[in-house]
Amino acid sequence: MAEFALPKNSKIQKGKDFDATTAETKRKKTFKVYRYDPDSGENPRMDSYTIDLDKCGPMVLDAIIHIKNDIDTGLTFRRSCREGICGSCAMNIDGRNTLACTKAIDEVNGEVKITPLPHMPVVKDLVPDQKHAIAQYNSIEPWLKTKSPAPNRERLQSPEDADALNGHDGHGPAACILCFCCSTSCPSYWWNADRFMGPATLMQAHRWIMDTRDEATGERLDQLEDPFRLYRCHTIMNCTNTCPKGLNPAKSIAEIKKLMVARK
Repeated sequence: MAEFALPKNSKIQKGKDFDATTAETKRKKTFKVYRYDPDSGENPRMDSYTIDLDKCGPMVLDAIIHIKNDIDTGLTFRRSCREGICGSCAMNIDGRNTLACTKAIDEVNGEVKITPLPHMPVVKDLVPDQKHAIAQYNSIEPWLKTKSPAPNRERLQSPEDADALNGHDGHGPAACILCFCCSTSCPSYWWNADRFMGPATLMQAHRWIMDTRDEATGERLDQLEDPFRLYRCHTIMNCTNTCPKGLNPAKSIAEIKKLMVARK
């Protein structure tokens, strides 16, 4: 009989309990946070923090910052803009990949469980190693590629062409902030990340393919003409469902597939 065992560092243990509330606390909430330091040689654990919500802001990121500043200074995570623009604070909150800075604490019933983005190596605690995903993004050459002589001013674009990039509602592919919530929600990316580009990178590829100022459409499509890079997408729709910016990576991937067929 075959026997299967999980890797040692995938077995999450019960961690420490921290209670920063008092008898006078009127609004309290418990946050269960993933803790892991690969250098320690110890298994990951889930630490529990019960905090006074009147001592922090309304978002999950506010609570995490409060925990780090006032309860457990060793907690490690990424954050920057706090406005849903940079994508640094992407993590799994209450079972869903999202941005901690735009996820309201009140949206979560009961305890708030926080883990790093799934299926990426963990640098420490809530910090995933995104080097591979960023290398894939760089491979699509995400910049304007032209062969015609450079004009004396910026390359102009019609309002209609700009709207195709940005979306009439601001939810076009150009609005992607590369938080990788979508890619790390995709089962195809979980199993084929070595060759499948993933929803985030493919949406960025679509952004440059459809940019009317770019003159390398054929070259960009050639780069994606591969059984794995593009066609591992099975339209599961996890990417679109989880995007914290309300974008539609699945649609971008479908549009690339249509262009592949149209040029044959």
